[in-house]
Amino acid sequence: MPAKVLSGKDISADIKTELQAKSDQLHEQGVTPRLMMVRVGEDPASVSYMKQKEKTAGQVGVDSETVVFPEDASEETLLSKITELNEDPTCHGILVQLPLPRHISQDPVIEAIDPKKDVDCFHPQNVGRLLIGNPYLLPCTPHGVQQILVRGGYSPEGKHVVVCGRSNLNGKPLFGILIQKRTGANATVTVCHTSTRDLADITRQADILVAAMGAPKSITADMVKEGAVVIDVGVNRVEDPSKKSGFRLVGDTDYDALVDKAEAITPVPGGVGPMTVTMLMWNTLTAAGVQSGIPVD
Repeated sequence: MPAKVLSGKDISADIKTELQAKSDQLHEQGVTPRLMMVRVGEDPASVSYMKQKEKTAGQVGVDSETVVFPEDASEETLLSKITELNEDPTCHGILVQLPLPRHISQDPVIEAIDPKKDVDCFHPQNVGRLLIGNPYLLPCTPHGVQQILVRGGYSPEGKHVVVCGRSNLNGKPLFGILIQKRTGANATVTVCHTSTRDLADITRQADILVAAMGAPKSITADMVKEGAVVIDVGVNRVEDPSKKSGFRLVGDTDYDALVDKAEAITPVPGGVGPMTVTMLMWNTLTAAGVQSGIPVD
């Protein structure tokens, strides 16, 4: 039997309905949740991502604004803007679009953002709070993965989750979320990476396998046990002359080979991707409620 397709598009639509209700609560109390986004340069992928974030913000009642600096803007200019936004009481969330131009150091920029307004959850203080089990906000993509599992009927509680990838963006924070002793987590988590020996022997032990390696079709059918749940975080462009664009998007798993072996699987596109922006709005509304002293249900 073909695997159940876990549609991030459908799950995110359900969450957006819930977020609109939270937004309505804030508006009724005179609070307009506001997300400020900052971009340096005109990288096409960054421009596209930010347009999607602006669109999603509008769908859930979040006021958003994008500040754009030229490619050659100085690090000092960017840091000055962040300081200004930190001090602006009408701004509840700050997002600096990554990657930054090479002449700007990423870490000082991330650390300059007020942790209360850090809706990407990249600030070391928020990462630390996550790991000790007392999070303020959760990183967007890993939180989206958790929501797909829970809402899709595959709670990680008591399961062996194998995460392939140890990035600060996905692998490490997903470990931090799923290892906690709480509902929707409480899993046994193994993190694999480029130096892991006998990778396939480990991935075949997974009840839930998360591919976040950043390499197309790295997880093949022989690496997955029958009936496993497979979450594909990867988004990779591969050449495809049949497409008008000249390329198509594929994940980090061999989807076609796994769809008849896994119990459930996320597609690419349409799986984890739509969840990331939705969870960003979740964080923005949570931050707006906390900063305004109006916790949202």
